[in-house]
Amino acid sequence: MVERGAVRLSFDADQVVNNLRFERYCSSPAKKRSLLSGGLANKLYYLARPMLGVAVRRHLQKLRLADWRSIPFPRWPVDQTVEQVHETMLRLCLQAHDGRRVPFIWFWPQGLSSCVVVTHDVEAVKGRDFCPALMDVDENFGIKSSFQLVPEERYGLSPSFVESIRSRGFEVNVHDLNHDGRLYSSEAKFFDRVRRINHYGSALGAQGFRSGALYRNLSWYGALEFSYDMSVPNTAHLDPQRGGCCTVMPYFIGKILELPVTTTQDYSLFYILKQHSIELWKRQISQIMEKHGMASFIVHPDYVLESRSRDTYKSLLAYLFDLRSERKIWAALPREVNQWWRARSQMKLARQGNTWVIEGPEKDKARVAYASLDGGRLVYELA
Repeated sequence: MVERGAVRLSFDADQVVNNLRFERYCSSPAKKRSLLSGGLANKLYYLARPMLGVAVRRHLQKLRLADWRSIPFPRWPVDQTVEQVHETMLRLCLQAHDGRRVPFIWFWPQGLSSCVVVTHDVEAVKGRDFCPALMDVDENFGIKSSFQLVPEERYGLSPSFVESIRSRGFEVNVHDLNHDGRLYSSEAKFFDRVRRINHYGSALGAQGFRSGALYRNLSWYGALEFSYDMSVPNTAHLDPQRGGCCTVMPYFIGKILELPVTTTQDYSLFYILKQHSIELWKRQISQIMEKHGMASFIVHPDYVLESRSRDTYKSLLAYLFDLRSERKIWAALPREVNQWWRARSQMKLARQGNTWVIEGPEKDKARVAYASLDGGRLVYELA
């Protein structure tokens, strides 16, 4: 109910948003599970995986994902439900205040319209060995990216290799423990492994973490000693674990900042959807930018070894290069987004005469913006 100067609701809007961000809707007992999507199937698959050929693994993955087009929620290819809830609340607030514009702290530094983050999960020896060449590709398009490294079993990590990434201005993060798909298979296994994961994070000086295959249990995140995580998809139709956080913005899970994966992974694009075009990525970027969100990408060095896939990735980078100048997009490292979002969460607006000013850390990078209604449509304007 909208009253003069106040909005009264019969529900808790914050709880609705958190139920989406934390994927609590996925716990419904009525949720369907296929024969190939249960916990036992996962265990059997990862036990047999080393003995299965690539063609067999991809066939099994296609069978498991066969029903993805029929999933009604989250919405494919980008779900913006959290942003829609926030916009509805803001619209009601404006109506309650006779349409007078409402000030807020703009989403990104320097008034930039949206954000893009490029990340590389390194899965095997061939992918590790291709990292220097992939950094060359990224640099040719003015992009600095992060490399998530598996610390055990998959390949060796020499100090010189790690330093070769950092010395070029790229970022290093931890990618699971051994990428066997079993990190979250039980509480006991997770808490046994998380101690080693945290150790590797400290040894590598890594601020961020991403689990293998984007498996997750958000209620256990308190044990991770990282500043941010990148394991929650926006819409997980094509991932082993279904669900999605339904937002294109970073958000906090306790002390950890979540940087959600908001676009389709390269593996899913190339091998599940059988596409070597960036049209899906462009569609997702457009929808994310409508909400001034963060377009985050996972491109594996292992999957762009072949020239056709690598050319597709280069087309994406060329498209992002053009967007940076045309639409004022912030191309950032994950750690930079983490630093900004944490600083922004501590800022506040203060009245100074007839204007609003921002107080708090990194305030010089922040911009005041105003929300208003234009014929019933919500619009934003930078001060």
